[in-house]
Amino acid sequence: MNVVSRCAAALAATVVIGTATPAVAAPPSPSPKMAIPDGMYGTADPTYDGVWRQSLALLAQNEVGVDPADKAVAWLAGQQCANGAFPAFRADTGKPCATKLAVDTNSTAAAVQALSTLTTTYDSQVDKAVAWLKSVQNKDGGWGYSPGGASDANSTSLVIGALTQAGVTVPNLRKDGKSPVDALAKLALPCGGKDGGAFAYQPDKKGVLTANADATAAAVLGAYADTLAGSPQDDADAPRSCVKATDDSLETQVGDNGAVWLARTLAKDGYLKSVLPGAKDQPDYGNTADAVVALASVGRSDQAAASLHWLEGHAGKWAEQGGPAAYAQLILAASVVQGGDAHHFGGMDLVTLLNATGPAPKAINKLPAKAAPSHSPKASDDNDGSLPVAWTVGGGLALGALIGFALMLRGRKRQS
Repeated sequence: MNVVSRCAAALAATVVIGTATPAVAAPPSPSPKMAIPDGMYGTADPTYDGVWRQSLALLAQNEVGVDPADKAVAWLAGQQCANGAFPAFRADTGKPCATKLAVDTNSTAAAVQALSTLTTTYDSQVDKAVAWLKSVQNKDGGWGYSPGGASDANSTSLVIGALTQAGVTVPNLRKDGKSPVDALAKLALPCGGKDGGAFAYQPDKKGVLTANADATAAAVLGAYADTLAGSPQDDADAPRSCVKATDDSLETQVGDNGAVWLARTLAKDGYLKSVLPGAKDQPDYGNTADAVVALASVGRSDQAAASLHWLEGHAGKWAEQGGPAAYAQLILAASVVQGGDAHHFGGMDLVTLLNATGPAPKAINKLPAKAAPSHSPKASDDNDGSLPVAWTVGGGLALGALIGFALMLRGRKRQS
């Protein structure tokens, strides 16, 4: 999930929209009005993405063998409110969370994913966050960005990954008989149409579903109950066509169908594009990175590798301007693809660059690069990556909560 989407959602979490406005890139936040807290990643204003970017940074470091500083993890844990939820940013942790301080499912789920992946030190706080997430589950089985808000694909998927990582059997977590995967399935476009298999962020006011790449990448991970880091899978059983899901195959089939749509959408250019009303389409680096993680996590490593190759050649300026969350997204993409190497990524060492945005890690254990895939992926290099960074401004569309992104625990266990 693109960091710009995160900021947009925080700014307009109470706005109900029919379709999500895709994020173009990850610009730095405005200059901070307060001193950046010790232990935090990045120097930009954390008001709208503090917990999100910290969680993403910690997850990315974990994927490449970096043991983060204790104070970096403690800062994240210290953002939690007494009710178990996390806000986007809590400036004064010495005081109880004010009633007007908005907490949200996305910040809470991201924090749970990071804390439960890294350590058992904060188990009691993870348990409180899990209890809060359960308490705000909607009647359709899903979650919205804000407690009580309409369910969306991004938020539901993020929460699924968080709960599974924390040890919850998600398919059994039902509200009025509906599971989280039921909520995701309602947002999937049926096979046979132009965008069959894709996911909408939310239905529009008329109940129409419109394909959204960001929501689809998140939902693929959510259907398989993966975290934002994903989990690489063998190509042997990779989905190749959209197939109508049955009750017995609901969890995996809707995710597979989403991956088929993502792969088809990426096949022409190797990257996803922004779709802003009245503006020329531009590469969407963050959503492309998220799509890479999703595709590799269902065995579509051919297209995942091709799109990762495109990012290597074009995403440098975007990452430099976006800061820790952008570096983290690229690290996660490089880490889940065979042959990917976050230390040698388009001439950049993403790990060193991310580490430099926060407190010095306790240890850096460089992991061996994954074996290269047997095929030779091709990627389009017809874009020089120099297009300007743009905020997600949807002309005529409200900025919305586009966020979001385990399981039958696909190999991920809490580390002590």
